[in-house]
Amino acid sequence: MCSTCSCETGTTAAETPGDARVYQVEGMTCGHCANSVSTGIGGVAGVTGVTVDLAAGTVAVQGSGFDDDAIRAAVTEAGYRFAGV
Repeated sequence: MCSTCSCETGTTAAETPGDARVYQVEGMTCGHCANSVSTGIGGVAGVTGVTVDLAAGTVAVQGSGFDDDAIRAAVTEAGYRFAGV
């Protein structure tokens, strides 16, 4: 449980077919973090689903037509470190 907001850890958005990539994101520790990253990435054009795995520090992104630079920008804007693909 998050000590800042007492939220549960983890968040999942609907998965859909298309491109799927997994990114390493550093600094996520709770459900609030996962929600912030998921919401930011979900706003990227072409993204149709986001799955955050807090324990692994990864974010799986589904959709089509999105690019790594747009995902990196969304993660950074949310306040986390994009550590790679």
